[in-house]
Amino acid sequence: MKITGDLHTHTTYSHGKGSMEDNVRQALELGLKKIAITDHGSGHLFYGVKKENWKRMRKEADDLQKKYPSIKIELGVEANIISTDGTIDVDKELFQLLDVVNVGYHYGVGVKKISDIFGFYILNLLAKGFPALRGKARRVNTKALLLAMDRYKIRMITHPGAKVPVDMAQIAQKAAKKKVLLEINAHHGHLTAKDVKIAMEYPVKFAINSDAHESRHVGMVEEGIKIAQEAGLDPKRIMNVEGDGTK
Repeated sequence: MKITGDLHTHTTYSHGKGSMEDNVRQALELGLKKIAITDHGSGHLFYGVKKENWKRMRKEADDLQKKYPSIKIELGVEANIISTDGTIDVDKELFQLLDVVNVGYHYGVGVKKISDIFGFYILNLLAKGFPALRGKARRVNTKALLLAMDRYKIRMITHPGAKVPVDMAQIAQKAAKKKVLLEINAHHGHLTAKDVKIAMEYPVKFAINSDAHESRHVGMVEEGIKIAQEAGLDPKRIMNVEGDGTK
């Protein structure tokens, strides 16, 4: 398998170490057909994109597209779940500026309401040390993602299962219905091969991405390809690779 497009990369607008153009140039050097700039949603307290920068990023992406017409350049966001009701940190105005919206769980995110601090944020922190709470946390996290897929036009769930526990079967079933991709993230190692096998039971499709935080890491998806091969995932179900899946 060979990657044809990297749909999850970060820049200095959040906590990446390269510019948008650096990422594009690296993608071109690798012969990729598409690259998505998907910095963290503004709801992240430490490295979310500053709200006033989104319009600047839109213009920069458009200018780069004119400069490098041989590759498709998308401006997106890795949005954050900020409430148990599935709310994400992307409003209607921002939706209009973006080409794609991905959604993932992260710590260090501002929540929608006070009750979410305890019923969501603290619950997941405690579940790491107290196995008895893990089942409840999984139910809460899963419900929030299911609601998010119902409420918003989402392209992809990033690294599902990497930050917080979720019910992969329910997530895959809903993602298949809503035509949302599940990511095999080469950086985080999620989906795991075990979770890919669970998700494969449903007609959901996948993407393998780098989650690059440095420009030199754009397109580095070897670990993700290994996961797909270990799970026996049909390459035809992976939206951004070509090849027959043999090693």
